[in-house]
Amino acid sequence: MGVSYSEEEKYYLLKIGERIRQLRIGVGLSQEKLSFACDLDRTYIGSVERGERNISVINLQKIAKALNTAPSELLSF
Repeated sequence: MGVSYSEEEKYYLLKIGERIRQLRIGVGLSQEKLSFACDLDRTYIGSVERGERNISVINLQKIAKALNTAPSELLSF
């Protein structure tokens, strides 16, 4: 049972995912290495980067910490 998002919401999720991917690549991490660093599954990281997941605040903080940046930086696009 999937959740239905508006086009605007889908766009926002996609932009967050693109920003996370950009920062991850910038620090030279693979999805797998990032997933280990923030204790999340690699498939979860991939789905976040593709804009398929509505990421929680806690997971946003975990990813930011693993990327050595502030959570607000993940939302800066």
